[in-house]
Amino acid sequence: MPRQAREKSKSGIYHIILRGTNKQIIFEEEEDKVKFIETLNDYKEKSGYKIYAYCLMGNHIHLLIQEGKEELGIVMRRIGASYVYWYNWKYQRCGHLFQDRYKSETVDDDSYFLTVVRYIHQNPLKAGLVNDISNYRWCSYNEFVEKKVITDIDFALNMFSKDRENAMEAFKAFHNEMNNDICLELEHKRRLTDDEAIKIIKKTCSTINCQELQCFEPETRSKYLKDLKEQGLSTRQLERLTGISRMIILKA
Repeated sequence: MPRQAREKSKSGIYHIILRGTNKQIIFEEEEDKVKFIETLNDYKEKSGYKIYAYCLMGNHIHLLIQEGKEELGIVMRRIGASYVYWYNWKYQRCGHLFQDRYKSETVDDDSYFLTVVRYIHQNPLKAGLVNDISNYRWCSYNEFVEKKVITDIDFALNMFSKDRENAMEAFKAFHNEMNNDICLELEHKRRLTDDEAIKIIKKTCSTINCQELQCFEPETRSKYLKDLKEQGLSTRQLERLTGISRMIILKA
């Protein structure tokens, strides 16, 4: 069946989720996140888009972006292809990293725009990664609070007040409000503890201990590793619990 055409935003602003294929990890190290942010910045001038908010999570990315000289599809292909080329070179892998079709929704009114900004910034908080948004390095919240790097902060802050000091206070208060914001259809799952992960490995692979997975035939082992990643086990967790090298897990 043909894919449904994406809804076109009147404002040119979209909330985007870019996700790892089979929910796999797309940022193994801090360097990877730095590289993705650099990629976003590199294409801003070439493609003419604006970034209003972003958040890099383990296996997915949130962007609030406004089209410029190029349409959204071209922009996302540029960003994705550039990062995947570098990622595959770094980890000596080949093939797809991102799902072939990113998720997107239109953002056409001020109220929902601010809701999406807050939703993106609160991703790490709701995922249990930090107790305070300002402690998470890989989202645009601190670009609003401290300094501008790649995010166009004026558009959002001006919705609160033309006075920058008042705008910042209102911006922080808005982010601290209790809410049940839901944007797009990606639920945030709590990280599995090692005890939970061990039980999943033993049950999925029918083994007495996790290290037995090393002795499986490569094709069978890859099948199980792929299944385990889809159940929420991270690459680092699998490497630590099974003793299988990261490169083998990433290629599975």
